[in-house]
Amino acid sequence: MSMGILGRKIGMTQIFDEEGKAVPVTVVEAGPCPVLAVRTQEKNGYTAVVLAFGAKKAKRVPKPMKVVFEKAGIEPKRWIREFRIEDVTPFQPGMDVTATIFEAGEIVDVTGVSKGKGTAGGMKRYGWGGGPASHGQSKWHRRPGSSGAHSYPGRVFKGHGNPGRMGNERVTVKNLKVAAIDAENNLILIRGAIPGARNGLVMVRKKH
Repeated sequence: MSMGILGRKIGMTQIFDEEGKAVPVTVVEAGPCPVLAVRTQEKNGYTAVVLAFGAKKAKRVPKPMKVVFEKAGIEPKRWIREFRIEDVTPFQPGMDVTATIFEAGEIVDVTGVSKGKGTAGGMKRYGWGGGPASHGQSKWHRRPGSSGAHSYPGRVFKGHGNPGRMGNERVTVKNLKVAAIDAENNLILIRGAIPGARNGLVMVRKKH
C-alpha cells in the first residue's frame, strides 16, 4: 500500500551524473493527476485514492462518468486508477497530485503494459535453444518437440510453454531509481527502462 502517480511514457534518453558518466533514463510525464475520489474505511471498507490522468473529449465520456467528474469538479480524463494507501486524510477530491511527491534518488516501482509482439514461437517466447542448426535430417530446428508422455499422464502439464501470444501483459519493474525531477514540466527521469510503448500509461509507485 503506497502512494504513486499516473504518467505517460515519453521515451528514453541519457543524462550525465556528477562524475560525468552517462546515465540512461526513461522520461515520464507524471501528472498533474487530479484526485477523482477518496475511499474511506467507513464508507468503502478500505482506504484508497482514485487519480485521473490524460485529456479526453467530453463527448466521449459516458453520462454516468460525467457525473463523477462533475462531482469532483475536474475535467474528463482518459485514465482512472486507484492507489491503496493507509492515510487518505491529506487528499480531497479535485486537488492535484504532481511529480513533487517524488525526489531524486528515491526508489520506485513502475507498472505498465508491455509491448505486444503478436503470436511467437517457443524460441522467441521462452528462449528455447532449438534443435541442431546444421544441415541434416533433424527437422526440428525451431519446433516445440514433445510436450508430454503418451499413456501417462496422457495430457500436457500446466505451465508448459507453447507458441502463442507474446507481450501485451501487465508488467511491474521494481526498485528503479529516480534520477531527476523536473517539477516545472511535470517530468520524472527514471534510471533504466520501464515497460510499455511510447505514450503508454504507467503507474509510478513509492516503495513501501
